[in-house]
Amino acid sequence: MIRFFLLQNRQGKTRLSKWYVPPPTTPGGSTPEAEKVRIESEVHRLVTSRDKKYTNFIEYNNYKLIYRRYAGLFFTIAVDLADNELSYLETVHLFVELLDSYFSNVCELDIVFNFNKVYSILDEYILAGEIEETSKKEILERVKVLDKVE
Repeated sequence: MIRFFLLQNRQGKTRLSKWYVPPPTTPGGSTPEAEKVRIESEVHRLVTSRDKKYTNFIEYNNYKLIYRRYAGLFFTIAVDLADNELSYLETVHLFVELLDSYFSNVCELDIVFNFNKVYSILDEYILAGEIEETSKKEILERVKVLDKVE
């Protein structure tokens, strides 16, 4: 099961953050939002400082981080320890393909200025931490139907 999905740039700005499971509570009593910010910055630090000769999988707390870098953006998924890493690496790749198809050669500015569209594409692809649909054509058709409704 997917715990959270993050999209961050090289400077550490989180461009997309979708949490499917609330973050674990700490004994310090911090709010869930503060805990999310702390985890996001820690994930960014781990992913950006990692040498390219290592795999794109990191064990972090009670889950596994699967990440991939496209241009200046890091796409990171946190999943359960027993889940298949390669299938989630493909999940990241398909999401990038979906964005690229929808925005025709996506860039960071497309994500910043059309964040609501990015979230709707993600919601058509992943629902409640589980992959809902794997057909790129089907997902893009659903998003285009939603565009017509708006």
